[in-house]
Amino acid sequence: MAATGDDQSGASVFDPEHLPPLVCIAGAPRCGTTSLAEFMRAHSDICFSRIKEPHFFSRFDLGALDEKELRSTVTHSYVDRFFRRTGQEALLAEGSVSYFYAAERMRPLLRIWPHAKFIVMLRDPLELLPSLHRRLLYLGDETVTDFAKAWRLNGDRAAGRRIPRTCVDPRMLRYDEVGRLGKYLSEFLKVIGRNRCLIILHEDFAADPAAVYRRVQQFIGVRAIELPEQRIHRASVGYRIGWLQRLLYRPPIITRAILRRTPKQDAVVGVRDRKWSNLGRLARKVQRQLVHWNRAPAPPIVVPAYIKQEIAELLADDVELLSALIGRSLDHWLDGTVRTRNAKTESPVPVRSVTHARRGG
Repeated sequence: MAATGDDQSGASVFDPEHLPPLVCIAGAPRCGTTSLAEFMRAHSDICFSRIKEPHFFSRFDLGALDEKELRSTVTHSYVDRFFRRTGQEALLAEGSVSYFYAAERMRPLLRIWPHAKFIVMLRDPLELLPSLHRRLLYLGDETVTDFAKAWRLNGDRAAGRRIPRTCVDPRMLRYDEVGRLGKYLSEFLKVIGRNRCLIILHEDFAADPAAVYRRVQQFIGVRAIELPEQRIHRASVGYRIGWLQRLLYRPPIITRAILRRTPKQDAVVGVRDRKWSNLGRLARKVQRQLVHWNRAPAPPIVVPAYIKQEIAELLADDVELLSALIGRSLDHWLDGTVRTRNAKTESPVPVRSVTHARRGG
């Protein structure tokens, strides 16, 4: 039976006891996850979520639910809501990058899908963090337009200060934490298990996306197809007016209810009435037009040398940990800070084997 995502009867359109296998592109942000998601969405064996990032398991703590309640909740509130099946797909897939930073929240997911698979995409923090900052500005989550100034707010934001009211997930504003890829990969592997994870570096994906896509298809167990027509997804774009951009992407609660694509049981205000539905369609049309009008070329990313040095010094140990976890030298990351630091000591830290890293936790 095909899923509608909004079953009015309350009965699930999926069999809770026999859910299809699940694959998650689990971050990190700005590492090519959107491009990979679009490639996977084009595969007829994969039912990709209606929105790329549901963030379901990172948003809700489901650990206390018993097996029956957990399965019912996940089926109705996650699978039925976010997936539409034609009946041909072999598995479900989604791309919530927040899962990478919320390893403990994945335990309920593994109770439902003990054989779930995760694709983890990583990138040099000196590239990732400024790119993330610009993306958060575009979405209305960030309001400090200068990356250097936003970086210096890490302490305030750790204490819950200087967080824009429009920000959906304040954790993404902690650039010093978001960049600790080694720390969070270590935690993720402890919960998920290495055999469930495929780790991809952004530099490899950018250099040969077709080869990476073949690896992904082999890992998740679907038939091999050629890479779909390549396009740049989430290319860097800017905006003309900041307050208008935040209003369009992070509107007030009442406006969000009107802009819903379909009526939902949990809507803040009822939108089932035909007049409200017509108003919603008109509002969405105007929203799209304003988004298009407000779009502008993104300014070049300029990170001062002293900020680069601060980031590199802060994250050098973390990059070494990441190197050990994936069994690959990342000395060229952080502008070569790790390589330079090791050279000064004249005793470079060897990259441990994957097996040794796993034993070491």
